[in-house]
Amino acid sequence: MKYILYDYIFKLHEKLILATGGSNGIRDIGLLKSAIENSKATFAGEDLYKSMEEKCSNICYSIINNHAFVDGNKRIGLYVMLILLEYNGTKSYYTQKELVNLGLGVAKGELEQKNILEWINSNKNVF
Repeated sequence: MKYILYDYIFKLHEKLILATGGSNGIRDIGLLKSAIENSKATFAGEDLYKSMEEKCSNICYSIINNHAFVDGNKRIGLYVMLILLEYNGTKSYYTQKELVNLGLGVAKGELEQKNILEWINSNKNVF
């Protein structure tokens, strides 16, 4: 799987905040690194998250729940997930309402990582 650099995520967050409002800035870089690196976890030499979709759902879930940024954690979690999916050959098709509901559901604790994976798999188109 191809990943994006932390510096790129910072720039994406800054642009996202400028476009949609809120407070810019990172609250804890370690929490962001943890959110990304967790998707690369292994046990006994085997990836815990085997597919690209599983890794992307883990990253999205972790960014939203780790609250690494001052503001916009749901937005950047979803944005990074969508960018990584596309960067790795999968385009997602969804309505704005579906995307908002996904982010809010995760943040409220109503949806889990497996629900993000289900959403990805039901909205993807591989190119």
